[in-house]
Formats: sequence, structure tokens, C-alpha cells
Amino acid sequence: MIQEMGRKAKASARILSGCSREQKDRAILELAESLERFQDEVLAANKVDLKAATEKGLAEALLDRLLLNPGRLSGMANGLRSLAGMGDPVGEIFEAQTLANGLRVHKRRVPLGVIGIIYEARPNVTVDVAGLAIKTGNAAILRGGSETVHSNRVLSDLARLALRVAGLPEDAIQFIDDPERARVLELLQMHESVDLIIPRGGAGLHRFCRENSRIPVITGGIGICHLFVDESADLQASLPLIRNAKVQRPSVCNALDTLLVHRRVASRFLPEVVACLEMDGVTFRAEAEALKLLEQTGRRPDSVTVAGADDFDTEWLSLVLGLKVVSGIEEAIEHIQAHSTFHSDGILTGSQKNAQRFLATVDSSAVYVNASTRFTDGSQLGLGAEVAISTQRLHARGPMGLRELTTYKWVIEGDYHVRE
Repeated sequence: MIQEMGRKAKASARILSGCSREQKDRAILELAESLERFQDEVLAANKVDLKAATEKGLAEALLDRLLLNPGRLSGMANGLRSLAGMGDPVGEIFEAQTLANGLRVHKRRVPLGVIGIIYEARPNVTVDVAGLAIKTGNAAILRGGSETVHSNRVLSDLARLALRVAGLPEDAIQFIDDPERARVLELLQMHESVDLIIPRGGAGLHRFCRENSRIPVITGGIGICHLFVDESADLQASLPLIRNAKVQRPSVCNALDTLLVHRRVASRFLPEVVACLEMDGVTFRAEAEALKLLEQTGRRPDSVTVAGADDFDTEWLSLVLGLKVVSGIEEAIEHIQAHSTFHSDGILTGSQKNAQRFLATVDSSAVYVNASTRFTDGSQLGLGAEVAISTQRLHARGPMGLRELTTYKWVIEGDYHVRE
């Protein structure tokens, strides 16, 4: 079955790569309309998944990722409409030049081909990937987690329907609804028909893909995210920013996990952080100096406990925040280098020198100055939807939007040139 899906995807990708922007955008807009037209069917399927996931005891963070509701469906549909309105990168010509011998040379942007996406507990990924793949002329084979199988089945069917309506090959989007992990292993071996694998899930899934794939793998989406509050930071402005980074949606990969605070402002600022965020239900894991400062100021509530050995290496995906006091920017950078997954890390500072030092030294896929880490998102950064957030060093880093789903070919035009 999986091998046949690969053959169909490869054939569909060849057709889709030559289609017009108008055709592709029509399919994307049809999918947006279908999300709203078939809302009841989508939500009914999602309700089945949620019930089963709750009975299995899935964590609140995963249940939140799994949940679909009218508001989220509307947001997904509007995201598709925005995507349709964006420029088509396929066919874009760049780095054109005429060589001394008269050859005319340029690079032309083309689709990657067939992309395998393996993901967990995120039915919105089905729609995001479908839209991005169609827009960039790629085919996609989707393999969601067993906890989302009913939601993903309906959503992928809607994507295939949209392709048919637009006169495009429906097999450009295919969904593996067999939950057995053996199907994932089969997909990872299909180097003849699949050009790229993108896993979206936990560290175990990423490791499994890296160790077993015969296809290039782009990993990311695991975020142990930091903010460093410098001594020159505007503390009044920093507080709502930190709250946004931690509380706005704690179950996602760009939510704040660890707050580093300069020693010179820690005794004043840490109690304010705790008092503010505990109102939202945040609990804290504080290292020794942070804990001592909170105790000395009489502001160590029950929500603050001592940090364990692995706490600064944990992606919380919940209302938990690590607290640490550092001597300055160099210690903050050292901590980030030791504990970050190089997803999203930032500095809050009034010093341009420290900002530039941080930007030059912290090598995360998204690095912030005086902004919430929650902006590491394709739609927030003007890319439309995203297929993943890459934290490695292949051709794409950070949110992977349209251009990140393309490659290029060299085009050389001559007048019957021969090489001397």
C-alpha cells in the first residue's frame, strides 16, 4: 500500500509542478470553503478523537493540540485564503547573469517533489501541509498520529476533493490511516519516490526518523525556549512580554520554558514575575539562587519549587516556567548553549551592545530582541502557513513556508556554445 502511494505521489508531483498558479490557488480556496461547508463533519470526527485521547489519559498539552473548534477551523480557512493570495515561488528566476563567453545563466525555483510528513496530535498540520504543498507544486504523503486518525481522515479527504474540483491530481495529497509504526518505517525507506521527510512530534519520533530514514530528514519543532532579562531591560514592559511568551498558548513549541534574570535586577524582578504569572496558574522551578532570593524577599509561594536535575532540559508544553539568576549576558548565553534546542531564544535589553552580542552568539533558528518567542510562526512572520519549524542547518531554518518547500535548478542558455 505505501509503495503504491509513493508511485502515485511521484506521478502527481510531476503534473502539479507544471500547473498554473490559478489552478493551485483554486484548489487552496476550495479547501478553505470546504472547511467551513463541512464543519460539522470535521468537528464530529474530532470529537471522536478527543474522546479516545481523553480515555487514554493524554496530557492536557496534547489534548489542546488535538482540539478543533469553529474558531480554529475558521482560522485555518482564513490562513488558506491568505496563502492563496501570496505569490507563487515556483518559476521564480534569480541570480541571473551573462558570462564572458555569452552564456546566459540563472537559477529557477522548482518544487522539492514528494514530501513525507509524520506528525502527532496536530490535525491543523494536515490542512497547513496540504495548502503549502499545493501552492508550491509538491505532493505530500501524510502520516498523523493514531490519536488524530478520524480528524485527519476527514481533512485529507477534503484536500483531495479540493484538488479534484480544481482539475488537479487528487493523489498529490495522500493520508496513511494505518496507525502501525511499521508504516512509518516503510515510508522512511521509499527513497525512490519520496524526496524529503519532515517529522513533527517528540524527540523519540525525530530520533526514529534520523536513525531509520534513507531519505533526507528535516527535524525541528521541539523548543526549549529562553528569555534573558538583562540589567538594562525595561522591567515594566518585560513583564507582559514574558507573560505572553509563557501563558498565551503554553502547549506549543515556541512557548517560554526558562527565564534567565540578571543578578542586579533579580531581587526586584523575580517576585514580580512570580506574582504576575501565578495568577494564570503558572508554577515555577527555580535554581538555588533564584529560590534564595524569593525566600529572602518573602515572596516564595507554594507555586515555586526547587529545580530538578533535568528541569532546564525539559520542554514543558504546560504552565511551568524555569527560573535562573545569571551574572550577566555571558552566563546567559552559556546556559542557552548548554540547554537550548535552538528553536527560539531572546534577550530583553536596553543595551544595543548586548543585543548585538546576543544575536551574534546565540545560534538558534529564531533569535529575539525585546519580543515574545511566540512569534516563531509562519503566519506571524509573513509566510502564511508553515509545514514545520526547522532547528537544523539544511536549506531551511525556522518556520518553513513557501520558499523553504522549493529548490532550484540551473538554467543555461546559449547560441550553440561549445566548451573550449
